[in-house]
Amino acid sequence: MNEQKSQMGYVLLITGIAALGGLLFGYDTAVISGAIGFLTTKFELTPAMTGWAASSGIVGGIVGALFAGGISDYLGRKKALMLAAFFFAASGIGTALPNSLTELVIFRMAAGIGFGMASLISPLYIAEIAPARIRGTLVSLNQLAIVTGILLVYFVNAKIAAFGDDAWDIEMGWRWMFGSEVAPSVLFMGLLLLVPESPRWLAKKGEKEKAIAVLTRTSGSTAAVKDYAEIETSLEQEKGASFMEVFDKNHRKILIIGTILAVAQQITGINAIIYYAPEIFKKTGAASGSAMDQTVIIGVVNLIFTFVAIWLIDRIGRRALLIGGSLGMAISLGWLGYAFHQQDFTSPLILVAILAYIACFAASLGPVVWVVIAEIFPTRVRGTAMSVATFALWIACFAVSQGFPMLLEGIGGAKTFWLFMVFALATVGFIAKFVPETKGLSLEEIQSATT
Repeated sequence: MNEQKSQMGYVLLITGIAALGGLLFGYDTAVISGAIGFLTTKFELTPAMTGWAASSGIVGGIVGALFAGGISDYLGRKKALMLAAFFFAASGIGTALPNSLTELVIFRMAAGIGFGMASLISPLYIAEIAPARIRGTLVSLNQLAIVTGILLVYFVNAKIAAFGDDAWDIEMGWRWMFGSEVAPSVLFMGLLLLVPESPRWLAKKGEKEKAIAVLTRTSGSTAAVKDYAEIETSLEQEKGASFMEVFDKNHRKILIIGTILAVAQQITGINAIIYYAPEIFKKTGAASGSAMDQTVIIGVVNLIFTFVAIWLIDRIGRRALLIGGSLGMAISLGWLGYAFHQQDFTSPLILVAILAYIACFAASLGPVVWVVIAEIFPTRVRGTAMSVATFALWIACFAVSQGFPMLLEGIGGAKTFWLFMVFALATVGFIAKFVPETKGLSLEEIQSATT
């Protein structure tokens, strides 16, 4: 019993450290929400330039996600996470000091490389280090870490903005917001020195004794031998798989389903809310401080309903959560669009609509999409297929982040949110018709059902 407690404590420790990559991912992607309004004034940005300032980090994210798999295969998961931490820290320093939009964008792209890498490598490392019996729960901690990072930076942004008036925030406040990332990035890099390398990566490199030593520490000596044999079998199955194999007729349908689902997570508007929430609230007449405080509430709701998703996902199934959540998002977006159409900014209608939208997203498309695309692809092409789906997700994320300020300026808030509503309703129909239920099925059973 004591040995099991020791193993569990060790697993939780190293999983928690790896999940800090997810926390920094959430922190870095959402830090722009507090800064974007002050940046717009400081550098006199047009709507297109405002979108570029917010979305430039995502360009780096696309690059980071695209090369993260190859970097982690070459360096190892641990060293690749340390490299991501370096990009986080460097960007925190660089984005706190720029004198032009160009300088800011360069370092935001560096940040993007960091969170693009972390978005893939942190859950990958956790999945490879966790014992099979609790793998799902531990991998889900990465999503919790992401939304915790978003909440944390909302809180930090609000506190920094409260230090001075709008003039101080325009000149200095946003610099402190970006610079606040340096401390957790350095802490993450230091804590990574305490974690072992992934046993699966060690096995792939022929380091059998080191791999078994790590497995023994996390699962016990008896389970370690069995787990290592399963790893070797899995590696054998992956041998000879090419990148183009994922596009052949046997895998094309499920690749399309997974990719559209990943894109739907973004085109239903989540990052329009995450990145621009304070600016939305300011458009309703809220002062900067009040807008920041309301944004913190969004982060709290996001965190709470992520717990709800984790609690329900193996109880009511993936499809029920995805369909119910997407429908709730559509209703909330329609409500939000109506409020902008009526110019009804005196009631709490907009805050309630946004909170309802966030709650529905956090309980459905937010975490569940990642679970489904990790389950539906066959083992032989899973890594490549997930890379394709994730790449498409980042492209959609960039389009929303870049386009949202331009849509607000061009067609107005009402039509913009109604457009997202249409995408959410289309998502409901797509999931109902094409996305399979994977609850309670083994990966082999899922593979048989989808190919």
